[in-house]
Amino acid sequence: MNQTWKDFLLTHGARWANLVVADFGDPASELAAASATTIIAPLAHLGLLEVGGSDAAAFLHNQLTSDVQHLSPNAAQHSAWCSAKGRMLASFLIFRASDSYQLHLAADLLPVIPRRLQMFVLRSKVVVADRTDDYVLLGLAGAQSRVALAASGLPAPETALTTEVGPTGLVICLAPERYQVVVEQAAAPALWSQLTAQAQPVGTSVWQWLDIRAGVPLITRRTSEEFVPQMANFERLGGVSFHKGCYPGQEVVARTQYLGKVKRHLYRVRAAGVIDIGQAIYASDNPDRPCGTIANAAPAPAGGYEALAVMQESCALTGKLALAAVDGPRLELVTSD
Repeated sequence: MNQTWKDFLLTHGARWANLVVADFGDPASELAAASATTIIAPLAHLGLLEVGGSDAAAFLHNQLTSDVQHLSPNAAQHSAWCSAKGRMLASFLIFRASDSYQLHLAADLLPVIPRRLQMFVLRSKVVVADRTDDYVLLGLAGAQSRVALAASGLPAPETALTTEVGPTGLVICLAPERYQVVVEQAAAPALWSQLTAQAQPVGTSVWQWLDIRAGVPLITRRTSEEFVPQMANFERLGGVSFHKGCYPGQEVVARTQYLGKVKRHLYRVRAAGVIDIGQAIYASDNPDRPCGTIANAAPAPAGGYEALAVMQESCALTGKLALAAVDGPRLELVTSD
């Protein structure tokens, strides 16, 4: 993250922990605001890659699980990059920005993914660049989101996974009343001041909880190469095309889909205490080996933690679930808000 932007947030009450904004001074109030009012969050847990050049579309289409060739100029899509074994190395939100493509991914994968992608460029006219320090990513959610965007001179796309460009930034509609804003670093402080006149600043983990509630997983360093896309529901999010040509891991992903061999699925769970990414899940009826893994986790407004977990379907539906060990902290499925 750009140090100038970090210093700006510090002067506006941000408290940092583990390279993200922990809170703005009142974590309990900020969590409560997530489901009660309009909030704005610095998305410090995300990085931004830019893939440009005349062959960028073809290159990404041949590497990622989604249909990049048919991605329209005002659309965004979920996508993933897989190993040859069909395991997700990274997940992305991808969209077009002028003559290039921008990909949002977990920031802790930035030391690995750009360099690894570059290895496959070969003779293609493609440039892969980490632009995380050049842009600021903001999350805006709540009933007054559209009002806040309009007051700041920004558009508010109405349809999920569509984008619109305004004078100071690009806005992605993730879902009704939930937006992601991409703004150049120099313009970010002024935009922040405008948006916070309508929205309450909250820590990054509040936004992560909103992603968990929406069922949108993010592959991070600790879960890279753990899941095939279907385990993380990426086919349901539109992040996998079964009609395009080859890409790394495509045979495994297609065989998994058409033979119906996916025994692990994504579930939302909660616990009274802390849940951490990568922790194993055990079920009482199968105590000898883990039946699942925590993909993402965050504090919840109702107390405790909530998480997205990839688990064996049989254990999720019939077994008593525990974290880290069969006699560990209890986990329960969340089936509704």
